[in-house]
Amino acid sequence: MAALVSHGLSVSVHPNGAALEIWRWHVSIGLRTFWRAITVPGARQAIWLSLWLSLSVAAINAVMGVAIAWVLVRDRFIGKGLIEASIDLPFALPTIVAGVVLLAIYGPDSPIHVDLFETWMGLMLALLFVTLPFSVRAVQPVLASLDLESEDAARTLGAGGLRTFFSLVLPSLWPAVLAGFGLAFARAIGEFGSISLIAGGIGRTTTASYYVYNLTQAFFWTNAAAVSTVLLVISLVVLVTTNVLSRRFQKRTL
Repeated sequence: MAALVSHGLSVSVHPNGAALEIWRWHVSIGLRTFWRAITVPGARQAIWLSLWLSLSVAAINAVMGVAIAWVLVRDRFIGKGLIEASIDLPFALPTIVAGVVLLAIYGPDSPIHVDLFETWMGLMLALLFVTLPFSVRAVQPVLASLDLESEDAARTLGAGGLRTFFSLVLPSLWPAVLAGFGLAFARAIGEFGSISLIAGGIGRTTTASYYVYNLTQAFFWTNAAAVSTVLLVISLVVLVTTNVLSRRFQKRTL
């Protein structure tokens, strides 16, 4: 924010496209140039890879987040504090360090003989690690605040554990689950550090963020700005959608 104030930010829109000036850099993108930049084979493949990986990771962690939050809130066991701290590790650990660790464990010289280098599974594993806290921490406080008396009453009336969970607990958790999904997706689609090493830099494992990085290294600022804009719009759409759905679920549970 200080850099924006000191150097200034200006945005202009004109019939031939849009221009952005920030930190004394100037990028001008016409509509044709923008469309061409995001539809070249490399850009399309990178955007599609990031999109489906981010959706998959957010969905998987939405389920895992509920399961882990349930264990942390409802159960007591030795080592619970250690697990609590481990969940927040991606917040404190530089993502490039996570990439180094993942490459050491799942790279070509893997000590466990599982080589995920230059594979989409390696990318997914890295993204699952860095986005898990968003899902767990979104659900955990809501789950802890739920009234247990209604669950006990349901069991007294003969409802099983699964029926009680899906009919009483899950409807109250949906807003938090959706919030965690949106945050995990937004983090995954823009993630770079943790996947930069295990991706390997080949075409089939080049995510959109890695593609933007390669463009900036080649000084293709216009193309990099175009792809970055697509990622921004996708993230914004997902966040707005999850927010709207979350509010609807909140109204239903009131």
